Amino acid sequence: MKYEHTHWDDLGVTLQLSSMEAGSVSEHHALLHVEPKGELFGGQLARILKAEERLQELLPAARVVFARYLLSDAHNQAPLLPQRPYATSIIQQPPLDGSKLAVWFYLLEGAELEYTASATLCRHNGYTHIWQMGLTHSEGDSAHQTEALLSAYEQTLLQHHATLLDNCIRTWFYVRDVDTQYAGMVRARRENFVQQGLTPDTHYVASTGIQGLPADTHAIIQLDTYAMTGLEPEQQRYVHALSHLNRTIEYGVTFERGTVVEYGDRAHCYISGTASINNKGEVVHVGDIKRQTERMWENVEKLLEEGQFSMSDVAEIIVYLRDAGDYALVRHMFEARFPHTPFVITLAPVCRPEWLIEMECIAITERSNPQFRAL
Repeated sequence: MKYEHTHWDDLGVTLQLSSMEAGSVSEHHALLHVEPKGELFGGQLARILKAEERLQELLPAARVVFARYLLSDAHNQAPLLPQRPYATSIIQQPPLDGSKLAVWFYLLEGAELEYTASATLCRHNGYTHIWQMGLTHSEGDSAHQTEALLSAYEQTLLQHHATLLDNCIRTWFYVRDVDTQYAGMVRARRENFVQQGLTPDTHYVASTGIQGLPADTHAIIQLDTYAMTGLEPEQQRYVHALSHLNRTIEYGVTFERGTVVEYGDRAHCYISGTASINNKGEVVHVGDIKRQTERMWENVEKLLEEGQFSMSDVAEIIVYLRDAGDYALVRHMFEARFPHTPFVITLAPVCRPEWLIEMECIAITERSNPQFRAL
């Protein structure tokens, strides 16, 4: 993994970039952070957009697969964002550096990209990657909206000769007011999964369920997704780290702790939202942000180790905090532990009130699997 850190003084924007350059396909994760400078959203957005142009100049052969905009006020700010052809997620999860937005980009070189009305399709070497972002439904309670979103997504997958059971790798469920609305989402997801054949005897999907406000004030749930066709069944496996974590189904939640996808030339590991929890499903170190952060790292490290990755393979991290007052300490801890890895810290309460922090990440490592096709 190659890391770069660039600050453009004239723009007041910092780029954190990780790159995996292996075989005929190179992939990049980029996080853009803007200095607040006491200005309105329009000024910060203008500087971010110029930084996006410089990112493309820095990677002239790369094309954007998706972007996620983390905003401080999605309802009022989303209409000011330019329309993009690629899959785009817009969610209210305020960056805690004092700015009004941060952006995560995923870019590829060497693959064929097609931008459709609802998704980005990446085709190469017999694989089709399907990124669909920013899905919402504006009627009903959280359970009804979750069921409607999953049903619509499953219809989209069928158009690509795919199913939730066989092809979905990663989801993100953003929940408006997670303390009151999360339970409805969990119930509807579990019921839908049973209908689709996802059970304790098969598998679930790597996922993050976290507070995030869609721009549509009637939307309680927003869904972002990643699926792929062309995989052999043995290319995908799941990591559990049962020495440190329990199976999520034990407390009624249906997601995998992490998913590993093996290719001929590399491997990906998608770590779900992970917090300070033990292998009995109990919150550990209640009220102590420092110790919760350390236990969260330990859990993530064990999941990565089970998948034959390490923390040095991590390409990007998103950190979710319940209390903005913990930001300074947590940022200092992450800068010391991950001096090169792109990360962003947002205000986003976790699904249990006792959890003060959660993180998710993607890890990439070179790996020779001659029995499989390269990415």
